[in-house]
Amino acid sequence: MERYTRHVLVCTGGFCSPDRRGREIYAELARLLQREGLLFGPTRVKRGETPCLGVCTGGPIVVVYPEGVWYWSVTPKLLERIVVEHLKHGRVVEDAVFHRLP
Repeated sequence: MERYTRHVLVCTGGFCSPDRRGREIYAELARLLQREGLLFGPTRVKRGETPCLGVCTGGPIVVVYPEGVWYWSVTPKLLERIVVEHLKHGRVVEDAVFHRLP
């Protein structure tokens, strides 16, 4: 089994995003990862969903590991930037980051 270069978690619960937009973001993430060639091979990215990341505001929340970069208020347009800029090219989308793990 090949290793993953990154793991992306999407909060799909209703506390941080009462309209449940996290479900839409999670589905779109799969499409974008496929489009950008990030589902297989040496640069592959794993996606996962969780009902809560403990933030409870400003959702949908998306977290990228191993960097520990937390994005908030993720829209489909911002998600595309995260996939292309951060996941594909390694450049964090600084204007959308609200937290980083030390």
